[in-house]
Amino acid sequence: MDCYNIAVIIAGIDESYQNAILKGIESFASENCINADIFVSFSGVMGNQRHDAGEFNIFNLPDFRMFDGAVLLTNTIAYEPVVSEILSRIKAAGIPAVSIDNDIPEFYHIGIDNGKAMREVTEHFIKKHGFRTFNYISGPKDNPESAARLESFMSVLRENNIPVEEDRIYYGDFRAPSGPAAFRAFLNSGLKMPQAIICANDVMAVSCMKALSSAGVRIPEDIAISGFDNIYSSQNYPVELTSVARPLKESGELACRILLNHFKGIQQERSIILDMHPKFSESCGCAPPTKEVKVLKDKNYQNFAKFENASAYLSLINKMSCQLVECDSLNDYTKAMQPYIEKINAEEFYLCVCDDWDMRNEDNEPELPEFTVKGYTKTIKVPLAYRDGVFQTIPDFDSSEMLPGMFRGTGKGRVYYFIPLHFRERCLGYMIIVNSHFPLESSMFQTWCITISNMLENVRKIICLDYAVQKLDKLYTVDTLSGIYNRNGFVRGTSNLFSYCIKRKRSVMLMFIDMDGLKLINDNYGHSAGDAAIKGIASVIRESCTNGEVYCRFGGDEFIIFAADYTKDDAQRLKERIEINIDKANKLSNKEYDLSASMGYYITYPNPDDEIFQLVTAADNVMYETKKKKKLSKYLKS
Repeated sequence: MDCYNIAVIIAGIDESYQNAILKGIESFASENCINADIFVSFSGVMGNQRHDAGEFNIFNLPDFRMFDGAVLLTNTIAYEPVVSEILSRIKAAGIPAVSIDNDIPEFYHIGIDNGKAMREVTEHFIKKHGFRTFNYISGPKDNPESAARLESFMSVLRENNIPVEEDRIYYGDFRAPSGPAAFRAFLNSGLKMPQAIICANDVMAVSCMKALSSAGVRIPEDIAISGFDNIYSSQNYPVELTSVARPLKESGELACRILLNHFKGIQQERSIILDMHPKFSESCGCAPPTKEVKVLKDKNYQNFAKFENASAYLSLINKMSCQLVECDSLNDYTKAMQPYIEKINAEEFYLCVCDDWDMRNEDNEPELPEFTVKGYTKTIKVPLAYRDGVFQTIPDFDSSEMLPGMFRGTGKGRVYYFIPLHFRERCLGYMIIVNSHFPLESSMFQTWCITISNMLENVRKIICLDYAVQKLDKLYTVDTLSGIYNRNGFVRGTSNLFSYCIKRKRSVMLMFIDMDGLKLINDNYGHSAGDAAIKGIASVIRESCTNGEVYCRFGGDEFIIFAADYTKDDAQRLKERIEINIDKANKLSNKEYDLSASMGYYITYPNPDDEIFQLVTAADNVMYETKKKKKLSKYLKS
């Protein structure tokens, strides 16, 4: 039986709002043969746009045409261009989608009456508690939910003849840093402190409460405060937060139910508005509900379990980080990761890297290739794969597949988490975690993901540094024109062998080769022709030296060859091979000139105080006598 496949687009699963909805999706998917492929970014929390660009890139991975449907939490993505592109691609794919909270006309919608709920909270503050001075912490201006809540708040103020002061409104991003940032902005505004602060969600409300308490402000005696969503457990904080309760887990389940109904052709409403109700409590001055002992015990145990869980994963991450930082190759890195992958209790895990992740250029070009920022390379490599209880190797695949066999029929729903691997905006690849509670149940999941990315980037830098050193070493030892050793390379290549011959009293041979007629070639056909002739002689020498000889371009049109344990016959045979190969090169060439070279060699048993370049001088003298007998004019074709 083939399961349905749905894509889930979401950011910030470490927040309680997203976490609760995802738990509903996971629960329904596992019970109804739905594969939920969850594409996650942790954007908007680091205050770094380059980091966010790397996080957003995971949304470029899915080809929505491969899915039966999608669930969208675009209200969690605080960057409109990214949202617009996602929606455009889903519409082009022609698949049904359910948008939670943001009402997108082309798609199914699950929402709440933001205006009604915010109206009830604001009216309660005015009519029940008599507050007349308000500050407001909003979400983003372009977020529909945020705009609806703010408009309702301002409408209630106007209806009650309370002025709406723009300086008392702070536009945040629904995340925790917005709370204290808003408090600082209010302090710096020069306005009188408010009687109450109304927040567009609980995350900002709780972080603002902490900032207020740190500044010595009492809640609610000095300033009352409220949130929205009711995602924070009241027993976790000294003051229980007034908020608006909504069925978040049920929203996730309902989104899947709507898609399943669509697949089965069941008629249903496009938009469903869920019930919700305010919960007035301590932070606005209302009496808290009765807290029974059993409830407190259960909550204390849950908090203890969460603390133990976080401590265990923190220890795991610290150990993993210490192991990974020692790695200087991808193979070392994946081996070091293996024991830690087993500890996250996933059915499967895949480390997928772009084929250009390490930025090395295998060609001879000096510049580095451009790194991937948007999308993924055509070829994806999988250096680490865990499934069926063992680590295994799987072949490279096309990134359009996301993961080979992912859509295979299993008869049961599975949950895939796709997490970006990147450093700043540079795309390194992505991770896939299958059927694991770790992403939703551990507050350390984001830290774990960042650690894996950063340590992979550390390996990449080491690899690139080693590669750069190799390139520099090559420039130091290899002649860039001829492609064979220069003098530095020749010294390095012969040093041990020359010392060995001195120690063992073995013979050495030094052959000096001087190209004939280079000046005439340069004068008649240009220096590019002269360069080609030099490369031609170097190629002949490379082809002729097949018995461990060390050779180099000594300078200009001069070349030298060093060999150990050479006799006069050996040297003569090498000289003949070079001459034969020069003749072959000339016959195959269509150039206006012939290659030619004068050669001389010197054989001796070196002494401890001898230097190799003394032999060069002796071989040069022999070569010179040979060269004097030639007529240079013969090297130009008539």
